[in-house]
Amino acid sequence: MALVEVKVPDIGDFKDVEIIELLVKPGDTVKAEQSLVTVESDKASMEIPSSHAGVVKELKVKLGDKINEGTLLLVIEAAGAASPVRAEPVEAPRAAASAPIAASTSTSSARTESSATASSGAVVDVVIPDIGDFDEVAVIEVFIKPGDTIKAEQSLITVESDKASMEIPSSHAGVVKDLKVKVGDKVKKGSLIATVQAAAGAAAAPVRAEPVEAPAQAASTPSTSSGRTEGGAARAEGGAGRAEGVTLPAHEPSVLQTNLPHASPSIRKFARELGVPLDEVKGSGPKGRITQDDVQAFVKTVLSGAQQTKAQAAKAPAGGAASGGAGFPGLLPWPQVDFTKFGPVERRDLSRIKKISGANLHRNWVMIPHVTNHDDADITDLEAFRVQLNKENEKSGVKVTMLAFLIKACVAALKKFPEFNASLDGEQLVLKQYVHIGFAADTPNGLMVPVIRDADKKGILQISKEMSELAGKAREGKLGPAEMTGGCFSISSLGGIGGTYFTPIINAPEVAILGVCKSATRPVWDGKAFQPRLMLPLSLSWDHRVIDGASAARFNTYLAQILGDFRRILL
Repeated sequence: MALVEVKVPDIGDFKDVEIIELLVKPGDTVKAEQSLVTVESDKASMEIPSSHAGVVKELKVKLGDKINEGTLLLVIEAAGAASPVRAEPVEAPRAAASAPIAASTSTSSARTESSATASSGAVVDVVIPDIGDFDEVAVIEVFIKPGDTIKAEQSLITVESDKASMEIPSSHAGVVKDLKVKVGDKVKKGSLIATVQAAAGAAAAPVRAEPVEAPAQAASTPSTSSGRTEGGAARAEGGAGRAEGVTLPAHEPSVLQTNLPHASPSIRKFARELGVPLDEVKGSGPKGRITQDDVQAFVKTVLSGAQQTKAQAAKAPAGGAASGGAGFPGLLPWPQVDFTKFGPVERRDLSRIKKISGANLHRNWVMIPHVTNHDDADITDLEAFRVQLNKENEKSGVKVTMLAFLIKACVAALKKFPEFNASLDGEQLVLKQYVHIGFAADTPNGLMVPVIRDADKKGILQISKEMSELAGKAREGKLGPAEMTGGCFSISSLGGIGGTYFTPIINAPEVAILGVCKSATRPVWDGKAFQPRLMLPLSLSWDHRVIDGASAARFNTYLAQILGDFRRILL
């Protein structure tokens, strides 16, 4: 096999264009016409294809290099004969994946001249000019509507093949009388776009179909009523992006999209295959360009539940959207602040657990009407019994904590007040015949809630042993899904840290949660004198759709009574 030099082919009027993406590396096997690099000028970007198939032996360029026709890109160990190729302008992404169009396009589209001068008020046909090798290309954007006043060379529509897209400008100035195309139509040279009542003395302008530039992260330019700048100048000085408009998921084929993402054709094809809305993906490449890694990272966050697409958020129940006001009409957008203006900062990614739990907690807090009752339990005698129990069972290796007694006390309270051991399913209440209790475990990666199953069938020592095992697994990140699901009621204990009272968030689909803070010795009046008693603060949050205030007060009172005299659990 011979070594072949692959150079930049004729790229039209582009000079000293910058390489912004390298699409291959040494050792890669490439096909003829496979894209090798992406280059970008101030108005457009294009992919440079390979003239040969084979294995890449050496790259001769790097990111940021400026290239021209004839610049050496790489050396290939050729597998066959050369294939004549052209550099293709990068398409502007559309709002949907349409069937691939077998077309290749030259970057130097021929101009179409009209020799006539329209008389005042004359109705003229505006047609597709010579757009190179395009044949039966799809209309992906329509920028005008009947009644709009347009200028000569103003962009009217955008068409797209499988490798490039371009804007079709008007040959005349005047008022649009009738629009002859719509999004999704297939057009070619000579296809009628619109009829225009020409302005007085308006000569037909020489027009050229312009490749759509990849939008840069610059300030958007003011738009006309048709969503474009005057004269079709959707490009600001230095390659600024399109005028700001409505953005929709990339897989919505029937809707106009005017704020287009910045990505190469291969990345857009990859996103379409995965159903990824590119306008919701944040690009990490030069000038905000979206890379394959960005698309893959977006898919991972959506699958993990840490992020929703706009389409998912629109289908979600009201109040289920992520922070920032999404899903809450009328709310101001989340403030965008450059914190570095006020002092030094450090940025850290949220852990996977916090991303997932954060979305769940936000949903629960917004969708569940929370009410929290606070109370105190006298655990003086129970704590003395716990200390004695640990001394007697010191050799067993099982340490009994106050949380184990709390779980057993909650089991008794749930049996006495079954509406607390329930879940809301539409307009029905599901009353559970089992008692699984979840307890919040603090781990280095965030909060996790292991579940003690059938807590009503287990004693204090067995519950203590299982709690210790599950908490250890949680800290090591080894908890399985089955060990964190199926809970009926949860307990969030801050007893080892401090605090007095707080408002725990209910863990849906449960209807209540108990928050416990650090016990403290307080003077309590016994009818004759103040006595030092160890008091445990209780905070019970409950779902007001299922539970009323009187039931919640009774639950808390009963729970405090059991903790005050644990013999009551036998009754």
